[in-house]
Amino acid sequence: MKKYIVLAIWVFLLTSCDVWGIAPQPIPVLSPVPSNTPSIITPTPIILPPLTLTNDTTTPISPVLMTETPPPTPTLLPDTPPATNTQPIIQAVELEILGCDTGFDVRNGMFEVTNAYVTIKNTGTIDLENTCALLRAIDEGREHPDKKVCAGTLPVQNLVTLKLTVDSTYKKDTIIQVDVTTNEYTLLRLDKQSCRDINLFGGTPADLGIIKPIVQQ
Repeated sequence: MKKYIVLAIWVFLLTSCDVWGIAPQPIPVLSPVPSNTPSIITPTPIILPPLTLTNDTTTPISPVLMTETPPPTPTLLPDTPPATNTQPIIQAVELEILGCDTGFDVRNGMFEVTNAYVTIKNTGTIDLENTCALLRAIDEGREHPDKKVCAGTLPVQNLVTLKLTVDSTYKKDTIIQVDVTTNEYTLLRLDKQSCRDINLFGGTPADLGIIKPIVQQ
């Protein structure tokens, strides 16, 4: 009897699963997730150029010892003019240094300057073209624009008085030298160890640069 009761319950349970009209779904079976294809990494090797060793051929520079070169000492030229030209020169010129004075040349930015007053006489037989006088000093500094002054043509038996200027040392006796040239040929050179004060001998000439006849005495 008990066997039939158990069988009836089992049949009931089986039929009760269809009460809702939905058959039980089978238990899903999980499929394994396919794995991605592994990436293949093929790194490109970095090829470095071979290291080339070279010898350093640079010559080391030795330090240069800087020495101060003293400025050249001004010197006067010898009394006899050098033979700078082969053309014969007729030396028929007289030169007289009348005197000197000193002053200050603010216009040219110089402190003390020495002025020399000279007279050139043409005592020869030909006119002297481009007659000039050039002044030098033993203590001369910068070149003064009036260290060389020209009178143009100096006719025969005529004279001219010129004022020449050089940059000189303050309160120092100045030894001077004057050259007379014609067409750049040196005719005469005269030194003056002590140039007398022009103010003691009539003062500054009033006829500077004027060509006039030589007065015969």
